Amino acid sequence: MDKRKKKRKRTKILMGLFALFLALSAYVVYEYWAGKRSANSEMTIETQADSTDFNGEESPKGKTNVLLLGIDQRGDEVTRSDTIMIGQYDAETNKVKLVSLLRDTYVNIPGSGYQKLNAAFALGGPELMRKTIQENFGIHLKYYAVVDFNGFVNIVDTLAPNGVEIEVEKDMYYKDGAGTIDLKQGKQKLTGKELLGYARFRNDARGDYARVERQQKVIKALKDQTLSFTGITKLPRVIGTIQPYLETNMGAPAILGYSKNLIINPPEQIETLSIPTDVYHTDQYVNGIGAVISHNEEETRNKIQEFLRGE
Repeated sequence: MDKRKKKRKRTKILMGLFALFLALSAYVVYEYWAGKRSANSEMTIETQADSTDFNGEESPKGKTNVLLLGIDQRGDEVTRSDTIMIGQYDAETNKVKLVSLLRDTYVNIPGSGYQKLNAAFALGGPELMRKTIQENFGIHLKYYAVVDFNGFVNIVDTLAPNGVEIEVEKDMYYKDGAGTIDLKQGKQKLTGKELLGYARFRNDARGDYARVERQQKVIKALKDQTLSFTGITKLPRVIGTIQPYLETNMGAPAILGYSKNLIINPPEQIETLSIPTDVYHTDQYVNGIGAVISHNEEETRNKIQEFLRGE
């Protein structure tokens, strides 16, 4: 083959790659804006977080800790965080860890004294929650993300239009201001609304401990769905869908960087922990505050630090 033919062949390959790049870019942009338009048309509420006031710090070990908060905003009422988690990503070892902090845990909120942990968000948003977690558990948080539950429903329905497969461990029926949960025992595919109901089900003898176990189970199922081939192709639309329901201090470069790492080298599993553990807590009633989870503060602090350090 002479030099001119080789040059023409290389040119065709480069043009083909360029055309593929343009097509993929157009697809990503289209899917992102389609998701955002759809979410904006359905959105009826806004989160109350303020991304300009979060003084996050890098973990001393170089691992990235993210404060994850789920809220159920109803009109202009003061909102307590219904779900409180710490997600940790270690790029060096490719490990992902998830700590669920029970919302009724009795903690010292800076400036307000001892209260339920979820009161920190109502009193001072993500920044006060960050300070509360650092003071009580010694954990540094660099980023935060607040997701409204309406956003969760839209994310699930966008990512998995045919539902997410979950083993429902028993019949579940519960009715409150957020609606009715009515699920039957057995393996089945749940819509976004049903999956949210499963994760939030409260009528359980083990209370919030069983509830956070279900939340962790849901996140693992969504991780598997997201990292599947079909899930990855829907990520641009999912990101567009969630944006109107999301408040975060994590910029686009960080989101894209972590997403790329997780897609290229997905973690095999998510390690989980619930705090306080069953071993270190007792149920207690405090006048003016209500039912709280009292715990051995030193043991709880040691437990969460050991888990996140990998000990």
